[in-house]
Amino acid sequence: MTTEFEELKSSTPSSNEAWWDAVLQDEGRYAPPSKKRAGRPHGDRGNAQSAPEDWVWARDMYDTDECIELPVIGFNRGGVLVEARSLRGFVPVSHLVALLEAQSEADRASCMTSLVGTNLQLKVIEFDPERGRLVLSERAALAGPGRRLELLSDLQIGQVVKGVVTNITRFGVFVDLGGVEGLVHVSELSWGRVGHPADVVTVGQDLEVQVLSVDQEQGRVGLSLRELLPDPWVTVEERFNVGDIIEGAVTNVVKFGAFVGVEEGLEGLIHVSELGDGHFLHPRSVIQEGENVRARIVHIDAASRRLGLSLREVPQHSQDEADHQSSIEREQILPST
Repeated sequence: MTTEFEELKSSTPSSNEAWWDAVLQDEGRYAPPSKKRAGRPHGDRGNAQSAPEDWVWARDMYDTDECIELPVIGFNRGGVLVEARSLRGFVPVSHLVALLEAQSEADRASCMTSLVGTNLQLKVIEFDPERGRLVLSERAALAGPGRRLELLSDLQIGQVVKGVVTNITRFGVFVDLGGVEGLVHVSELSWGRVGHPADVVTVGQDLEVQVLSVDQEQGRVGLSLRELLPDPWVTVEERFNVGDIIEGAVTNVVKFGAFVGVEEGLEGLIHVSELGDGHFLHPRSVIQEGENVRARIVHIDAASRRLGLSLREVPQHSQDEADHQSSIEREQILPST
């Protein structure tokens, strides 16, 4: 191998496996071609026989943010395979313009079949000669040459930008900002708990997000949707008082108590001592996740984002409360014996 290629291997931006493995593998959207995996594109021999100078070329294409035209030679359910000199490159489904609106597997397969034998305008968005990985994007090429570099240079932390959701994974959402893709981590989607990012956004949705971080060398942008939403803890002491009765669903049960969702992004804790009288092996013997409960607020600490709740002497149904009130009224009316 040439000295230049050895230098390239050592200077290649280190691939954050949590980042790229998730982009390429998560939920079957794409798996890197492997001899051990079924569904491998026909004729794919990987990049084992690639020429070192072609990896240097791929690096130049990435560094200069140039558009290149490459032929499609195969596909699998996650995207299409393209020929890039002696290299085999992969274009994930979320980076194919024609497939952005294709929803069903049948539509996706039909569309990718029609792409075989055609040429696509692409940009290199990730390369790793050490692992033989080359990833390209048709969508990024729409922005034209140099746009990624321009965007990465212009983006500022705290800036509010608009983009389009291109891919949803279990750990977050990818958003196209018009030439560079940013990630909204699942923790930055909402002030509340998020079971799966697909519960919050959809592919193709327009989003307004705030820039959290910019890594020009790695070409990665961290984004937040949560920062543009009202933080319920800021006004919690204005909207609630100690003694108020709230209603909510149990979101989590742990050894020391149970958490209850009061409203979006606002959870309170019922300490095990406030679940009721007696001793129990575990709070789950008293309360279950998903159960709707009524609880009294016993503590509010907005600064520490803590809300203490209690089930003690709180009727769990409106009828129970009515019966309790009627009983008190009867005792007040009826003469004592």
